[in-house]
Amino acid sequence: MSPTAPAALDDAVSAFVADLVPEVEALATSVPGIDTSRLRSDVVVDAYNLACGFIDADGLHTDDELWALIRAFGHQMKSDLARATPRALRDAGLVAGRRRYLEQPSTLLDILVRSDSRDGGGRAGVYARRAAQIGHAIASLDLLPSRTELDAVERFRAMVQRTLDAARVEGGHAGPTPGGGASPVAGTAVDAGTTPAPPRPLEELLAELDALIGLREVKHEVHLVANLLRVQQIRRERDLPVLEASRHLIFTGNPGTGKTTVARLLAQIYRTLGVVERGHLVETDRSGLVAGFVGQTAGRVVAAFDRADEGVLLIDEAYSLTRGGENDFGREAIDMIVKLVEDRRDRIVVILAGYPEEMAALVDANPGMRSRFSRTIHFPDYSDEELLAIFEAIGSEGRYQLDDGGRRAVLDWFAAQHRDAGFGNGRLARNLFEAAVANQATRLVAGDQPSDEELTTLTAADIPAPASVSGTTRGSPRTAPA
Repeated sequence: MSPTAPAALDDAVSAFVADLVPEVEALATSVPGIDTSRLRSDVVVDAYNLACGFIDADGLHTDDELWALIRAFGHQMKSDLARATPRALRDAGLVAGRRRYLEQPSTLLDILVRSDSRDGGGRAGVYARRAAQIGHAIASLDLLPSRTELDAVERFRAMVQRTLDAARVEGGHAGPTPGGGASPVAGTAVDAGTTPAPPRPLEELLAELDALIGLREVKHEVHLVANLLRVQQIRRERDLPVLEASRHLIFTGNPGTGKTTVARLLAQIYRTLGVVERGHLVETDRSGLVAGFVGQTAGRVVAAFDRADEGVLLIDEAYSLTRGGENDFGREAIDMIVKLVEDRRDRIVVILAGYPEEMAALVDANPGMRSRFSRTIHFPDYSDEELLAIFEAIGSEGRYQLDDGGRRAVLDWFAAQHRDAGFGNGRLARNLFEAAVANQATRLVAGDQPSDEELTTLTAADIPAPASVSGTTRGSPRTAPA
């Protein structure tokens, strides 16, 4: 066991107790059932149960994990834990089955959630953030954290969010919550030529990701990426060896499914976690990488990497690099990309994006591609209800709203669309919105002095027939996911 390894859990537990004790103390006078004489010990017990739950997540209960538990809690709890050994804890089954603690809110979390529901506080968020740090500390004890350990942190966060949502509904305060259908707009991109603002907190970036419409599995995968990077960061801070894995990604899916939006947030997450220095996103495609004459393609690829240096390079429709005849220079571009992702592995993250089947062919086009782009995140098409939510989010920017008939007409319109390769998704929603606004203007101009409500309300009469709006229009809409 490394003598420094358990200290990460010590720090995480101390931060949990230091942050939560004042929060609970402040509630003691207004919330029944809080025993102030045992307040600190109750918070410590919650931290202990969380640590046991995260240790039990993969069922291994390693010596390092159990020594860390003994060190962190042995002096804080009235038990024989301080004199125990990992073997004794395993024989006693102390942590076996404790992963269930991560599946239901504790009494303490329930008190915080209900208090937040009443006064709009953020106490449960503090609890969730500090609890996740305990999970990260446990995972950092392994040279290579398992997906099960990283996933346990996400399942716990999801449980806290479900508990918060249920409390809001029960209290009559149901509204947009992370992941519940807020605007699909992501944060402003960092331009490669400007001095970036300070890195944003990881929790803020993940909350912005969760606020995007739909993309449940995508969000989960990005959270796992962030968890792994945070665990590696903890190990580096404690001078522990880190098994470096490729950070480059493949995004697959139809147009308009949020790939560029998520890439922009990922760039900022990478910056916050120290992977890249600037965290800007540079987008390019075949036309920006492949030249028509011998010797020019390599220079174009290098120039794109230079622009994205210390940030993220997103290559859209990357599969198109494999198209063309034997003399096509797309293959040269692929070879140069593989070389540069290796040469600059500590300075840049590359994301290749495109349709699933075509991206599989791209990965097979170069022997070094698969090992350097080992993680694929698939962006599924939006459901009709999610496309309606995107339509309404776009409209809310201009104070437009749908009446009940308009809402049904939009849903029917999306349901009538043929979903094949190239289905427009968010771009389709923007095109439909713009067509509806144009139809509304034509309808209102024939009347006299429309009211403000009429000017901002879209009805069924404004929604065009399904065949009259293209769903595959390319471009870069301002708010629809890319």
